[in-house]
Amino acid sequence: MSELASPGAEGKAVWQGEFLEMHVAPWGSAGRWEYVKRVRGIEAAVILALTDTGEMVLVEQYRPALGKPCIELPAGLVGDGARGESAFTSARRELHEETGFAAAQWESIGEFASSPGIVGEIFHFYRATGLVRTGPGGGTAGEGITPHIVPLGDVPAFLEAARARGCAIDTRLLIGLALV
Repeated sequence: MSELASPGAEGKAVWQGEFLEMHVAPWGSAGRWEYVKRVRGIEAAVILALTDTGEMVLVEQYRPALGKPCIELPAGLVGDGARGESAFTSARRELHEETGFAAAQWESIGEFASSPGIVGEIFHFYRATGLVRTGPGGGTAGEGITPHIVPLGDVPAFLEAARARGCAIDTRLLIGLALV
């Protein structure tokens, strides 16, 4: 462990909004570490959705933190629909809301940290297959989500074209591509 680390040092919330808290923790000898957490310990669910015909379901959504749209795997907050909702229930709900698909088979891939140096968020990662289109997708009112169904072999070119038109690319897509 680094000499600068302060193992077990708990941060304290110095600011809280409706969805996020800013924390500061002791770090090193008189230093401090700043990071962000979601209020109420909310986690996220991320879905690698694959059609039976060899396509990956992606979403595009404007992200204010980036100042541009981002190409991502379908995802959302655990308990966003109802407090106490399980990660799996949230994943099923988010897949349908964002993409209009329901899945017959689900596999838990595990829990992962988003960006552990700055964000205290854990996400539950799922693979969804046996997809059936049951709605239009696009998210809930005001989310402005555009679903994209992309043949697996075309994903790299699709992402490059998205970059060329100014989109960011979520790194969780790298995990998804490694798991197909």
